[in-house]
Amino acid sequence: MIPAPFDYVAPATVEQAVRALAGGGEDARVLAGGQSLLPVLRMRLAAPTLLVDLSRVTELTGVRDDGDSLLIGAMSTHHDLHRDRLVAGHAPLLGLAAGAAADPQVRHRGTLGGALAHADPAGDLPAPVLALDAVLVCTGPGGTREVPAAEFFVDHFTTALAPDELLTHVRVPKLTGWGARYEKFNRMAQTWSIVAVAAAARVSDGTVTGARVALTNMGSTPVRARGVEEALVGQPATAAAVAVAAARAAEGTDPPADRDADAGYRAHLARVLTRRALTGAVGA
Repeated sequence: MIPAPFDYVAPATVEQAVRALAGGGEDARVLAGGQSLLPVLRMRLAAPTLLVDLSRVTELTGVRDDGDSLLIGAMSTHHDLHRDRLVAGHAPLLGLAAGAAADPQVRHRGTLGGALAHADPAGDLPAPVLALDAVLVCTGPGGTREVPAAEFFVDHFTTALAPDELLTHVRVPKLTGWGARYEKFNRMAQTWSIVAVAAAARVSDGTVTGARVALTNMGSTPVRARGVEEALVGQPATAAAVAVAAARAAEGTDPPADRDADAGYRAHLARVLTRRALTGAVGA
């Protein structure tokens, strides 16, 4: 199909992009990598009056060391994150999840900011960002504000981002020396996750001293598995301790039921994948 007619601008700076988005009204949309937006345009499931293309805004790309955190441009691609040295050293969980997303073509075009703003509960990047306690930097006509990942994801395909705001950067606290693993289950390669688990853990002298776990597609937003974290911290870094903690993975979740899996099967997958992810993260 052919998209409905729309106006198009390609600003060169964040300031120009914010001005264009605000001037386009409620029906203006932001074009990042386009991996989610372009298909719905072609099917006419969306009919924006204006597309604001961010591909020329170079200040929105790249990863920068910012002291205790990494500052990642929202237009950094999945491929960028998967290959970046700073991400590998200080936030490896994000790089692992980016490398597991879709296929090489999508990873070279899809962006971090686009994936987070799209807020698909089956997407690969929201859960790692939540697990890492990242902060999302949003810029609009009123200035810049920072939104914790725990407050950014509101519902299916819904975020705290205002219609006239851009997601410009993601600030990720450094977890240097932590182990990480991203476990994903899908029926076919390159498809959306039925369930996925993002896990990071810190081990000192054989004891788990820190744990971060978040789940994909176990609710209308990514879900932090707090029960698992509480059960594991302070325990020995053993397979037995991981198994006990992982048994709590489905607590507080509301998994969907669809043609791929019912809620009970997703809860089972969450426990199995959490055990696998934490086993890798703690080195058990």
